Amino acid sequence: MSSSTLGWVSAARTHVGRVRRVNEDAVCARPDIGLWTVADGLGGHARGDLASQAVTTAIATLKPQRELSLMVEFIEYSLIGVNARLLSLAADQGQTVGTTVVALTMIGRHAAFLWAGDSRLYRLRRGQLAQLTTDHSQSEQFIQQGLLARGFVGQHPLGNLLTRAVGAGREFFLDVDLCELHAADRYLLCSDGLDKHVAADEIAAQLAVADVDGCADALIDLTLTRGATDNVTVCVIDIQARAASGA
Repeated sequence: MSSSTLGWVSAARTHVGRVRRVNEDAVCARPDIGLWTVADGLGGHARGDLASQAVTTAIATLKPQRELSLMVEFIEYSLIGVNARLLSLAADQGQTVGTTVVALTMIGRHAAFLWAGDSRLYRLRRGQLAQLTTDHSQSEQFIQQGLLARGFVGQHPLGNLLTRAVGAGREFFLDVDLCELHAADRYLLCSDGLDKHVAADEIAAQLAVADVDGCADALIDLTLTRGATDNVTVCVIDIQARAASGA
């Protein structure tokens, strides 16, 4: 008899943009073990590129696990270690060395995602786009408190201020959530260089067409046509049904 299992394919892209000289974004794509990460080094601070690369380098060394809970623990432990190293480097540099992070890991029919900062995870399911992460930012806190309308975030002087990031403080922790995977889901991890220029409905429209490579290229190209004032990174993952045979 046969049954249906799930697999995935992915494509990742990062671009320095039209304004910045250094790409402080970094991406790690490990579809072989069902693990993807985007990190965005904090602009205006020391060595944002080093901070983001420290995150993706650490994640890239992780080994596959049989259980999702174990993979989550290893991701958390790895990022706590990066946080400690960045704090030590910051003491030498005399200023913060930090980065956002969003990570997605899949085992079987379930996924876990972890994040700190404003890099995001989206999911397109049956044509409906959902933002699965909530930004760790001052503006998002104001929105949740009813003090700021979402459409006015870009006009607020504290709009870009993060409330959590890797390397930003000794009391570091990640938000973690779980979801069930469905065949034909499409996931997107991205730095804020994308959502600064591309609205949610436009992201949904781009995610609805092409294969993962074409979709990733289209999202980067659209951001570049809008001026790309920041670095931009995207990672697109498709969930696919695969036939598995068994006795």
